[in-house]
Amino acid sequence: MALTPSNMLELGTEAPPFNLENVLNQKETSFQDVKGEKGTLIMFICAHCPYVIHVQEEIAAVAKSYSVSNIGVVGISSNDIINYPQDDQAHMKQQAEQAGFNFPYLFDATQSVAKAYDAACTPDFYLFDADDKLVYRGRLDESRPGNNQPVSGKELRAAIDSMLVGKAQADIQYPSIGCNIKWKD
Repeated sequence: MALTPSNMLELGTEAPPFNLENVLNQKETSFQDVKGEKGTLIMFICAHCPYVIHVQEEIAAVAKSYSVSNIGVVGISSNDIINYPQDDQAHMKQQAEQAGFNFPYLFDATQSVAKAYDAACTPDFYLFDADDKLVYRGRLDESRPGNNQPVSGKELRAAIDSMLVGKAQADIQYPSIGCNIKWKD
């Protein structure tokens, strides 16, 4: 496990399009399919990363909390499943069921979507406004496995709340930290 920070894609970047398989129903799912009327949260996650496992219940809670606010939510796994079979579609589906994910969970087999978003780690969070412009990227909160900080989702929740009321985002956005995306050779 290589501890890796987010690359922090430039704010204002337009959401790159995608069309990937949803492992929960085997249907092709695009950005337009998951886009929310008031904004869209894209999360790069995976099934085996201890940083994702540490926060997956809060990820599920955030998705449930904001679905009533017309925020679209999607999880994407881009890891190489040849060298990391614990991140394959079957494990993704099992994770989604166990963690209570109520959002599409997509598999980026070519890793092109992770590259388009400049994703570097799992978890990595990207919040786009109603015009598909990036308003927040970085971490869920300051909690990490073993640092004794409670998992609260406070930074991501504050970003979503600010976006919903048209308030400026926090001046400082901290990168997420987690396992590096497992790139293909």
